[in-house]
Amino acid sequence: MRLTHRRAVLRLAEPFTISRSTSVEEEVLWVELAHDGVSGCGEAEPQDHYGETVDGAEAFLDQAAGLLGDDPFALEAIGRRLAELPGNQAAKSALDAALHDLCGKLVGQPVWRLLGLERGGPPTSWTIWLGDPDDMARRAETVDPRFRRLKLKLGGRDGLDVERVRAVRGVTDLPLQVDVNEYWDVDEALEAVPELAALGVQYVEQPLSAGDPEGSRLRNESPLPIFVDEDCHTLRDVRGCAERSHGIVIKLAKSGGIREAVRMAQAARALGLGVMLGCMIESGLGIAAACQIGSLCDHLDLDGNLLLAEDPWPGIDFADGVQLPSEQPGLGVHEAVSGAR
Repeated sequence: MRLTHRRAVLRLAEPFTISRSTSVEEEVLWVELAHDGVSGCGEAEPQDHYGETVDGAEAFLDQAAGLLGDDPFALEAIGRRLAELPGNQAAKSALDAALHDLCGKLVGQPVWRLLGLERGGPPTSWTIWLGDPDDMARRAETVDPRFRRLKLKLGGRDGLDVERVRAVRGVTDLPLQVDVNEYWDVDEALEAVPELAALGVQYVEQPLSAGDPEGSRLRNESPLPIFVDEDCHTLRDVRGCAERSHGIVIKLAKSGGIREAVRMAQAARALGLGVMLGCMIESGLGIAAACQIGSLCDHLDLDGNLLLAEDPWPGIDFADGVQLPSEQPGLGVHEAVSGAR
């Protein structure tokens, strides 16, 4: 197989703010694997928060090229070889997506069918990024009516997080979910969560910093389910998450790809944990890979491509609030002529 990669810039329709940063654009890598005249593609969105960079991902891909072999269906063997190179989960995810895309195209089937899964899943949430309460409420009022869930970014460290949720609840009856991105301590969480429960919030995502020793206490005392994101990267983390949460957040850029994500979902089920599938700021190419396993999950937050000014990889069907994978072979998305370069 021949591996090539190139950089691209994804521009957001509006600045996107969470507790630790504001983004107006994201740099990604697009990966292509060619075999027998057919190409499969994937996207890497390395995260500084996890110690990954686009430069590092490029260096990893250059190393990985010699480990792929010439059988795109040898997914387990390729995975074992790539695991010998540490880190760079986003780049591994891009390779995994490209392999699945390639395999699907070679046999003429969409990836979700190759995995034996259903086409579909729960409605995706739409993210209301962090702002003052009135601003978040105004943005909630203008959400596309096709969305059936809202996810509110909290962690303002100004004592107004509950007011943010109350303001949004005042303008919508949609189910609400909140993501704190590690910005509460346990006392703040224990004070806020009962009020969020009274406002009809479904669950709280990553309220404490990853590895916080008070995680088990919060899990046991919280009236709302606690889902962990920054605490949960790969399969080896899932068991520990059962002690500090009611559910895990899977992202392909953390797990290293579809195959590991499926293992994580199955392990979570065995441990009685809920499963949410999330994303980074990604184009339709990255979101298409995640959509393939949406039916395994209780909650989806796959709006990354919908936050962009223009999606350079169209092909995902957004229907009645659900991000549906294509019925075309592979991942089912194709780069638009006007795609970012």
